[in-house]
Amino acid sequence: MTTAAQVIKTRLPNPPPPADVLLQHVRNAVEELKAKDVVEIDVRGKTSVTDHLVIASGTSTRHVKSIADEVVKHAKKLDCMPLGVEGEREAEWVLVDLGDVVVHVMLPRVREFYALERLWTVGDQPPEEEDALIAGRE
Repeated sequence: MTTAAQVIKTRLPNPPPPADVLLQHVRNAVEELKAKDVVEIDVRGKTSVTDHLVIASGTSTRHVKSIADEVVKHAKKLDCMPLGVEGEREAEWVLVDLGDVVVHVMLPRVREFYALERLWTVGDQPPEEEDALIAGRE
């Protein structure tokens, strides 16, 4: 007596969207909810964790949470589930990890205190004094 073998159909997961497509959707999301002082930082070569950081400010904790929620909503439209969302309860700093793009939405005072832009751009541009010294030597 033979029995028919059961075939389990597997489906490969959808590949994540390209970083530039994901980044454009993040831009659209933060723009749609009027985030303040949006900065994008290319961190390829500085970290293996992500390729791009997007840092934005909200005017209140409710605004910060709404911006982060909109980022998640736009990512889901691309069939991209966030790897993690942190800080939603307090909503002073919400981090949305989308893999190739990590989004930080912060209250202005929190953003000023942690100064992520300075942390991730140190060494990208030489100080003006060094430029003057180099120019004087030539």
